Amino acid sequence: MSAEPVSQGPNLIQGPGTSLAQWQASERLARVPTITHRQLVPTGQRLVVVAPHPDDEVLGCAGILAGMQGREADVLLIAVTDGEASHPQSRHWTPTRLRQQRPKESMRALACMGLDVTALDWQRLGLPDSGVAGQEALLIERLMALIRPHDRVITTWRLDGHCDHEATGRATACAVAQQGACLIEVPVWAWHWARPDDARIPWARAHKYRLEPQVLAQKRQAIAAHVSQVSPEGQAPAVLSRETLERLLQPFELVFL
Repeated sequence: MSAEPVSQGPNLIQGPGTSLAQWQASERLARVPTITHRQLVPTGQRLVVVAPHPDDEVLGCAGILAGMQGREADVLLIAVTDGEASHPQSRHWTPTRLRQQRPKESMRALACMGLDVTALDWQRLGLPDSGVAGQEALLIERLMALIRPHDRVITTWRLDGHCDHEATGRATACAVAQQGACLIEVPVWAWHWARPDDARIPWARAHKYRLEPQVLAQKRQAIAAHVSQVSPEGQAPAVLSRETLERLLQPFELVFL
């Protein structure tokens, strides 16, 4: 576990954020070395994905998950919350409806990635959306019961700039360390607030997992399956804006090891 700060502080997800063009021009990002699927999830080891909300597993590591085709029995997906607080002012997407809808969207999304979703072990923990930090001790306890030694565990980066992402990252890092597993962190909202050569990004731990064009196209379809998150409602914009999706659909997935 690294000695990074506990949190980035206030909400950093404001305004349009850093553009895709700015990231594509980043010399620091261009120098990040690549990593293979075999290096990330060696044969015989289990992949555990701990997602704060039912879409983060697709946004952050859909391509890595796609590489588990034929090895679905070695995949454990953990949804920390049901994502019920994504539309706080909506009459259509009420918390009750979202609790039912968002897990279904995740199932459809992973099917788009070519995975046999009936063979996946999926655990829904039901912690409060936007309130994971208040349940961090409980989350560590729940994860300790699910994570095994030598698991390869992917979760959101502890400094991602979203309260649930950071709390989930911290809890997962703690459980992974105690269980003797391997922690792999992925940025989701950091693409929004960070600058192309931002010193807050742990570049020394960064690796790129390359996505073939077909896999990238599947990831695009998988994200589109999250209808509640990508569709505007009346005058309200979509939760995931076009700019956000552009940044998340680069031909690689960034991981911190």
